Amino acid sequence: MGLFEKLKAGLKKTSDAISNQVNSVFSVFVKVDDELFESLEEALIMADIGVETAEDIIERLRERVKLKHITDGNEVKVELQAVISDILREQDCEMHLDTVPSVILVIGVNGVGKTTSIGKIASYYKSQGKSVLLAAADTFRAAAIDQLDIWAQRAGCDIIKHQENSDPAAVVFDACAATKARGVDVLICDTAGRLHNKKNLMAELEKISRVINRELPDSSRETLLVLDATTGQNAVSQAKLFSEAADITGIVLTKLDGTAKGGIVIAISREQSMPVKFIGVGEGVDDLQLFNPDDFAKALFDEE
Repeated sequence: MGLFEKLKAGLKKTSDAISNQVNSVFSVFVKVDDELFESLEEALIMADIGVETAEDIIERLRERVKLKHITDGNEVKVELQAVISDILREQDCEMHLDTVPSVILVIGVNGVGKTTSIGKIASYYKSQGKSVLLAAADTFRAAAIDQLDIWAQRAGCDIIKHQENSDPAAVVFDACAATKARGVDVLICDTAGRLHNKKNLMAELEKISRVINRELPDSSRETLLVLDATTGQNAVSQAKLFSEAADITGIVLTKLDGTAKGGIVIAISREQSMPVKFIGVGEGVDDLQLFNPDDFAKALFDEE
């Protein structure tokens, strides 16, 4: 299965939800008029795209239809895909690991697939021929450290870990030292998996950042927030909360294959101005893909 086929298969539930809603609108309306746009907007809201984003999509769609004098429903559907593509492309979805070493900080609440995502990202960069080191700086749960250890073995990379409840910044300090000593390409740090107290989280992430700035001053850095797609609009609120505590450069959206709520990719991009950088479309180690806005929009509407 090629990457696009995997993406399409992984987005099947979302694609069915959106297509069914959208197609039922086109089957009822022959004319391209206000009523059609209103029903389309409703269909998008039902597909978990969110009210604000659905309104924006329809407004842009109206403009394009008017500009191109479109009267055919099928052409409206093509334009709808193009509008969604445009919205997703407004954010920079590329990973910027331009230096050796580069650092990826990963945050997210427990249960969203954070540790699994780190393991898969490590495997991805290993498959690109890079050396990868993991830092188990989510020291709050012993299980998180053990789980990351298993993923390090699977991905064939080293891990730096301390005891449960030790200082996360100390783990990152040791990981930075090991990165320099071993000439590692990519250092991936698992960090706090809790948001019960934004102030504590902020202080912890700031401390970790200071350590990285001091120890690896020239490294390029990505801070990725892992969200669970099955939680729908709740993931959008989580993105908002975390963005107030950390300078997030991108989103990893997991479990897209298990939900019809993949429309939240569009809502997060637009409402939180956060690019989606990786999406999880299956259980396999290579089912975490780099996000491609055009492919995503195409997979949503691809009916073959």
